[in-house]
Amino acid sequence: MRRANRYISLLFLAAALAAPVAVMAAPAPQVALQVRVYDKHHKDYHVWDDNENRSYMRFRESHRQYNVTFARTSSRQQAAYWNWRHANPDRD
Repeated sequence: MRRANRYISLLFLAAALAAPVAVMAAPAPQVALQVRVYDKHHKDYHVWDDNENRSYMRFRESHRQYNVTFARTSSRQQAAYWNWRHANPDRD
C-alpha cells in the first residue's frame, strides 16, 4: 500500500512540474497583418484585404486608364477609386 501511495504521489508531482512546460510549449496565436489605407476625402480607413482587392479589380475593368496597382496610382486616382468605392458598396 505504501509503495502505491509513493507512485501516485510521484505521478502527481511529475504532472505538477510538467504542466507549466506544456502550457508554455503551446504555439502563440498568429497575428494577421492588416494593411489599412486612409481615404482623405471621406476621412476614414479601409482595410485592404482580398475583398478590397476584388473591388479594385472591378473598378479597373470599368476604368481602363487605371492599369497599375493601387499603391502606384496618384492621389487623384486614389480619390476617384474611393469615390467609386463609396458609391458601390459590397454586394454581400
